[in-house]
Amino acid sequence: MKLFSLTLKSLRQRKAGVALTVFTIALSVFLLLGVERVRTEARQGFASTVSGTNLLVGARSGPVTLLLYSIFHIGEATNNITWKSYQDIRAMPEVAWTVPLSLGDSHRGFRVTGTSTGFFDHYHYGRGNALAFASGKPFSDLYDAVVGSEVARQLHYKVGDSLVLSHGLGGSLLASHADKPFRVSGVMAPTGTPVDATIAVSLEAIEAIHVDWHSGIRLPGMEASAEQARHMDLTPKAITATLVGLRSRLSAFAVQRAINEYPEEPLLAVLPGVALGELWHLVGTAENALRVVSGMVLLVGMSGMLTALLGMLGERRREMAVLRAVGASTRTVFALLVMESTLLTLGGMLAGVALLDAAALLAHDYLLSTAGLVIDGTPAPGEWPLLLLVLALGSLAGCIPGWVAYRRSLADGLQVRL
Repeated sequence: MKLFSLTLKSLRQRKAGVALTVFTIALSVFLLLGVERVRTEARQGFASTVSGTNLLVGARSGPVTLLLYSIFHIGEATNNITWKSYQDIRAMPEVAWTVPLSLGDSHRGFRVTGTSTGFFDHYHYGRGNALAFASGKPFSDLYDAVVGSEVARQLHYKVGDSLVLSHGLGGSLLASHADKPFRVSGVMAPTGTPVDATIAVSLEAIEAIHVDWHSGIRLPGMEASAEQARHMDLTPKAITATLVGLRSRLSAFAVQRAINEYPEEPLLAVLPGVALGELWHLVGTAENALRVVSGMVLLVGMSGMLTALLGMLGERRREMAVLRAVGASTRTVFALLVMESTLLTLGGMLAGVALLDAAALLAHDYLLSTAGLVIDGTPAPGEWPLLLLVLALGSLAGCIPGWVAYRRSLADGLQVRL
């Protein structure tokens, strides 16, 4: 206790230097844990792009390919699922709900998804978060459209605005569905998922804008107005993929096998979590790079603290000599400096964690809307080992100036050369 009290008194005598050292450590801890939290949240967010969905079904290709074009809207489907096959899947006794997805159209660079209103009820992301609306409501009219937060932000859309879809992904004027404009019925809240860059319309709307098209070409003399399309049979002939929710997760493998062996056409059913894991391995280089950055930040922070301690030691040579002169042993001097470095590290750790939590709270909405990262104040599982490592390194860093003081405190301190 006497040593602890002496350490506190010594630190209070050097408030400016101590504050600067604590700030340096706090900044290092802030960067270290910030990188770790971003890495962890990026991985969890990626793995939870779609949650609560038991199976993802599409035309037979590959698990990663199916995931890329149906969820991340990267690439195009090689084939579609017939409407009869979709109905057969929906009628399976183990299936609780399905959400059909029809892709292939776009609007000013953003993908359009034809789906049902069940999309807004059953699509979940992150830790089971449901889709929410920043304004408006789901589509109810044939020519209603719901835009994601990123679409609304970049194109400045709000409820009631008009938009025109384009056939395919090119967005050329020749492939425009200008004769059947849509009205924005709702704007979704940010999710940090590809939903933010999506425009959702009904399956019937996808059929309506293509009633006078065939193989990507408008049929001459077969034009149908928007009002005429309302009275046509708009039952989909095919869809791109479907999300499937099961009554029991235990039946996932049995239903997956049944769909993969479907006799009418070649289908592929994948577990979204497994496919996301496979995809993450392909892009995991970024995670390793962040780990390297974390290690470099830690080394720089500890080096800065060690430099500060050694710099202050040069100014405390007489103090160390006085302590020796009044009877303090070399072990006491060594322990004093190690305890100082430990307390400085502990103070910097607490300040760094508080700074990170404050920054995460203030930047939550900004990071979600611009980077798609959902970072909150919850510590990542890997943070506690890192904090213990920082504390251990901080204590070890104090051993170096402690050893220097141990060796020369008396001889080098009683006669300070000017």
